[in-house]
Amino acid sequence: MKQAELGLIGDAELVEELSMLTTQAARMRARMADIMAELERRRCTRPTQSQARR
Repeated sequence: MKQAELGLIGDAELVEELSMLTTQAARMRARMADIMAELERRRCTRPTQSQARR
């Protein structure tokens, strides 16, 4: 959204848009944390090359 478009929108609409974007950002951060935790879990449970050679 461009600056000129923001000037045409009322306060309530801007607050609603901000709230929606904040919620989306929080969901994305939570999803990223879940994905990083899963990758870490997989990395820790995967046998290392030295263990695989035994």
